Amino acid sequence: MVGFRPGTARCHRLPGRASGLAIAIGLLVAACGPAHTASGPAHTASDPAHTASDARPAAGATAATSSTASPSGGSTADCDSVTTCYTPQQLQVAYGIKPLLDRGINGRGETVVLPELAESQLNPPLVTDMRQDMAAFDAAYRLPAARMRVDSTLAGARSPWLAFGEEVLDVEMVHALAPDATLVILLLPSNSLDNTRNTVSAAVASLRRGSAEGGVLSISAAAQIGGEHCVSRAQEESVHKALQTAASRHVTVVAASGDIGAVAEPCDVYTALAGGGTFTPVKEVTLLASDPLVLGAGGTSLTASHATGAWQGETAWGLPYGSVGSAFQASGGGFSRLFSRPGYQDGVPGIGATRGVPDVSADASGRADLLMVLSNDGTRMVRDGGGTSASAPIWAALIALADQYAGRHLGLVNPAIYQIARGPSYHQAFHDVTTGSNTVRFPPKTITGYQAAPGWDPVTGWGSPDAQVLIPLLARYAT
Repeated sequence: MVGFRPGTARCHRLPGRASGLAIAIGLLVAACGPAHTASGPAHTASDPAHTASDARPAAGATAATSSTASPSGGSTADCDSVTTCYTPQQLQVAYGIKPLLDRGINGRGETVVLPELAESQLNPPLVTDMRQDMAAFDAAYRLPAARMRVDSTLAGARSPWLAFGEEVLDVEMVHALAPDATLVILLLPSNSLDNTRNTVSAAVASLRRGSAEGGVLSISAAAQIGGEHCVSRAQEESVHKALQTAASRHVTVVAASGDIGAVAEPCDVYTALAGGGTFTPVKEVTLLASDPLVLGAGGTSLTASHATGAWQGETAWGLPYGSVGSAFQASGGGFSRLFSRPGYQDGVPGIGATRGVPDVSADASGRADLLMVLSNDGTRMVRDGGGTSASAPIWAALIALADQYAGRHLGLVNPAIYQIARGPSYHQAFHDVTTGSNTVRFPPKTITGYQAAPGWDPVTGWGSPDAQVLIPLLARYAT
């Protein structure tokens, strides 16, 4: 699930579909904020001269999106430079990862698998070469060269390194926080999100293939399915069986909870994006995050020091969002219609008889998110990323670090997460997010969501991580 900005549908080629946008859905079109370019060597995070004025808005950028303020300043504009976005080093500090990296817990020896849609034609800045993107990203932030490989078995892609912003966001997020982990880009056919039959097939195939490739699967857009009402019982069982296989292999599956709050993602995303049908908002949760064998990742809006990276505060990711007046983007969350309450959620205040989503959360705000770096023939293009397509790979990176710390694949970590969160170390291991909601508006209709609250809630789960405390506890409690 990704941070899509209405009015920026041009950011994604819809395979075999019209490129117009009749209704905007907060899914699958990542990092569509206006690009900012800079020729020549990339600026490093420590370069104080690199300010918002260094980055020139691409053609079509509006004044609202190219003039931003710091997250604490109240602006709803998207970030566009290292003065307003968070660098990898700042996120590492904010989420307690830096002390682990200093001890050599950096993901080395671990593999994170990222299912992504295959692209067929280079079209910068929309579709770029991920090798160039990652080289520019590493140079800009002084990160080690990314250990990447592509698995095109399922897609048969002839140009396996081509990537849209969604794929770049996923990979750069994991690499920023687990810089020595191996990243496997598992390509799925470009029509995988065209309808429910295709999405279910892609999800099952990616779970089976991915769980044989690495210890962590990070699922943002590709391999997602949509609202629970989209699937038949047989389809849901086929996905759950594939998740059981992953669990039996001690693989952790992390999935984004969605970007349209208490409303489920649509069953046929591309038709909705292209205006080839109607979208009726349904208040429910989204597969895959609703399956009890998945760690569901919701979204927050992080405020951290741009001087030190120190965590300062966090709220539920919700309204308002962006400079274009989106009225519907918020952290996905709610209660399942398909799955009864799993044992690890027994007795948790706020959870009834069915599975509650999400389990955890992390930064998803385009106002204050990680800079994405794209590259084309030596020109660096900077974009902001956002949505739960950012929070899911953040958590995937954390699990890779925990696997390395433990010396084994932890597999299904949900029982350990809930054990830690209900214990005396909760407020040391997590940032409890207690403000905000995931109410959304599809004018003229308002879908009343849920409120963030102390402890677990169906907007941010248990909250965001303080990894230096959480990871040793995960290594101890996960079985």
